[in-house]
Amino acid sequence: MKSLINEFKEFALKGNVMDMAVGIIIGAAFTAIVTSLVDDIISPLIGLFVKVDFNDLVANVAGVDIKYGAFIMAIINFLIVAWVLFLVIKSLNKASNLRKKEEEEAPTTKVCPFCKSEIAIDATRCPNCTSELSE
Repeated sequence: MKSLINEFKEFALKGNVMDMAVGIIIGAAFTAIVTSLVDDIISPLIGLFVKVDFNDLVANVAGVDIKYGAFIMAIINFLIVAWVLFLVIKSLNKASNLRKKEEEEAPTTKVCPFCKSEIAIDATRCPNCTSELSE
């Protein structure tokens, strides 16, 4: 039993699990902000053009209220969150690619100072002219 508890502690306190937990909390907070943006700003602005609050748009079918206005606002909410996540992930990928390009651009060859031929960067003797190379 003690081994199981220790394994759980090791799993729960790993960096990836903690990062994921922080991400979920920040995501929930961000979703609340976007929901407020849609419900409190975008919905009333759209309502100005339609002359009704979108959240109040309801269709009554056989005595059942179908709140299609709230559904439209939920779709707008989703699209905003998805767009922002797309932009964040795109920028992270771009930053990652820039770092990879910098690593790839590290020189792998150098020029022999004696015969001017191209040789491996870690060579201590030129394979062409057999001159000893100083570091």
